[in-house]
Amino acid sequence: MSQFIPLSERRLLIVAGKDAAHFLHNLLTANIETLKPGQMRPAALLTPQGKIIAEMLVANAGEEGDAEGLFLLDVAAGFADPLLEKLGQYKLRAEVSLGHAPAGTAVAVLLDPPDFASDEVYLFADPRHADLGLRLVGPEAMLAAIGQPFERASPEAYHLRRVSLGVPEMGKDYPALDAFPHEVLLDQLAGVDFRKGCYIGQEVVSRMEHRGTARTRAMPLRFTNGFGVIGGVSVIAGDRTIGTIGECYGDRAIARVRLDRLEDALAAGENPTAGGVPVAFSRPDFARFPVSGIA
Repeated sequence: MSQFIPLSERRLLIVAGKDAAHFLHNLLTANIETLKPGQMRPAALLTPQGKIIAEMLVANAGEEGDAEGLFLLDVAAGFADPLLEKLGQYKLRAEVSLGHAPAGTAVAVLLDPPDFASDEVYLFADPRHADLGLRLVGPEAMLAAIGQPFERASPEAYHLRRVSLGVPEMGKDYPALDAFPHEVLLDQLAGVDFRKGCYIGQEVVSRMEHRGTARTRAMPLRFTNGFGVIGGVSVIAGDRTIGTIGECYGDRAIARVRLDRLEDALAAGENPTAGGVPVAFSRPDFARFPVSGIA
């Protein structure tokens, strides 16, 4: 059955105006100029050194042929104000307006949606994985009314689905200013465009891509005893630390792990643990990188 899940932990920023697409395209990792009305795409704003300042879902909420661009940035609540401030620093003479969505605007998720349409709210297919369903954006009361025919679930149900699929999220699976896009699979999720022009941090990200130097990757794992542990603990194999887990949901979590060390441990018959609990890794079904010892 379809599950309706309000995500009060998310905030929406609005970038609008004649130069909106070009402005975002020159700053973010993803290709914004090819993002069509009604589409959503993951993206990140980076430091010049290539570390992620903010991760977001960018949605084109404009109309086909409209000269005035309208983009929604779906971002974790704790990063909304810092991101807005940072974007403002780059605005200069661009013809764009930046701000929060009107009060009462909310985000919800519809998992396993039926054929569904609405003219009252924005609907965007989650671009990261088909099993993450639809993201709905609109007035909170209207979203609640739309969600009435469906089973209502908590955000934990959404995050359990997300981490089981291996789709990382900043603030839950990794902190700000601590990861390169490759390490949290943005390159695998179409959140990085390697053919477009320069953006902040582009040289570092391109170098990692072309030299194949991304040794750390986000990987979903399962606690084999059926219970999770406190997020942030190290993943250990033998006497070596090979990674760090994010927040746990049920018996699932995502860990950023050194693939070479994980492969060595598996080849040596060493079972990884986190917080003393044995864990079993899997490779996301969308991942294009191999991991020896894991299907």
